[in-house]
Amino acid sequence: MKHVLFNILKNNVFLVIAIFLSVMLQACQTEQQGASLAKIKSRGYVNVGTLYGPTSYYVGAQGDTGFEYELAKKYADHLGVKLKISASYSLNDLFEQLESGEVDFLAAGLVVTDKRLAKYKFAPSYNDISQKLVFKQGKVRPRKISDLDGKLMVTANSSHVENLERLAASDANLSWQENDELDSEELLLQILEEEIDYTIVDSNTLAVSRRYYPEISIGFTIKEAEPMAWLVADNGDDSILASLIEFFGQVHHNGTLLALDDKYYGHVEQFNYVDTRLFIKAVEDKLPRYRNLFEKYGQEIDWKLLAAISYQESHWNPRARSHTGVRGMMMLTLPTARQMGIKSRIDAEQSIRGGAKYFKQMIDRMPARVPYPDRLWFALASYNVGLGHLNDARKITRQQGGDPDRWVEVKERLPLLKQKKYYKKTKYGYARGDEPVNYVENIRRYYDTLNWMDNKQQELEQQKLEQLELERQQQQEQQPLPPIIIEPEQEVGEAQELVIGS
Repeated sequence: MKHVLFNILKNNVFLVIAIFLSVMLQACQTEQQGASLAKIKSRGYVNVGTLYGPTSYYVGAQGDTGFEYELAKKYADHLGVKLKISASYSLNDLFEQLESGEVDFLAAGLVVTDKRLAKYKFAPSYNDISQKLVFKQGKVRPRKISDLDGKLMVTANSSHVENLERLAASDANLSWQENDELDSEELLLQILEEEIDYTIVDSNTLAVSRRYYPEISIGFTIKEAEPMAWLVADNGDDSILASLIEFFGQVHHNGTLLALDDKYYGHVEQFNYVDTRLFIKAVEDKLPRYRNLFEKYGQEIDWKLLAAISYQESHWNPRARSHTGVRGMMMLTLPTARQMGIKSRIDAEQSIRGGAKYFKQMIDRMPARVPYPDRLWFALASYNVGLGHLNDARKITRQQGGDPDRWVEVKERLPLLKQKKYYKKTKYGYARGDEPVNYVENIRRYYDTLNWMDNKQQELEQQKLEQLELERQQQQEQQPLPPIIIEPEQEVGEAQELVIGS
């Protein structure tokens, strides 16, 4: 009887424990799947899902960067918590992370579509993008869907697929392939290598990518502009969505979003195929002769930015001359050269040294409250048009209710210095204010391209080192082992005598 009671009690204890563990497991799963603002604040960080890529998130020379990363960091600061990034190469993985509760929301340049609206919730839109069908320069340009005569490939689960499915309903001949392994940049490379004929790219991604791949041409707009927004799971808790609505209201109102958009996209909206090709060729042919000088004198600035300034000024021609009297690699005026201690403006090293010193002075003369990178763009504008005219434009910006410490706002007012009703009220008067705007935006584009090309070169060198190390290891593994030499056995007595004799 005692044994029976003991077994009953023992089984009941196990049953209670099993029930308790089951309840706890369900609670944990609910906690994982039910993202909420309270949960984010209690643990001290927000976990954001995004995609690796030039317009979302990547690790640059200065660390984590990208439009979506910076905007997510501002949201984390808004909440007073840390930012945790969960980056993925696949849209499939990204949506799975959201649905499983691994991330709190997605910030990955996602377009608001009907299918997504049926499953998820969206924060307020922060940009509009269109879809462009692209092909390789030199091929026959398609101008409409019926012109497509080749392989069209797009990223699986993208908004591009949803758009193609809609178009296929009225065009039975439309066909395409979907690939979950290749992102937008890799698909562009497939076009350049003629592995595929067409792909579809979002307009913001294309604007950035054409700085590196100028042979990518636009066939036609396959989908007009659509809103882009962060995506939240539809789990019944709207606390995160409510906080995102508040956040986007603030960054729209205070100009933060405008400044961030200008930082990543403001200078790449205009594209010149010939200029981009000439620059890339100059990087390959001319820059190696002067790179060590830019590196030597650009340490406090970033040698690539200094090189971009020099290309804009002289196309890396030491003997360049302008009708205004400026000369050399950095196109210095004679008074400026004397101030910088330069004796010969046509000497490449002296010119680069003088230009670097002068540009650094321009940076240092900016008010301390002006943040980076706006500080650099203001210094570039001063290098071109003079600090006085720049300050006149900043004053006009303030008078019109804009922020005089943001380049995106001041560059809209610089061209006003050509209009009498504005410049007659300024300290320094008339200026061709559109020229410094074009000057700065050109340099920013050259700088982007140099950064990208330099990073690619470093990646290639790292791959070569890894390949050499792999080959070395393989050679060691393939080398035959040294022969084992077996000495003839000695008689016991002889060995003893040798020991004794020693």
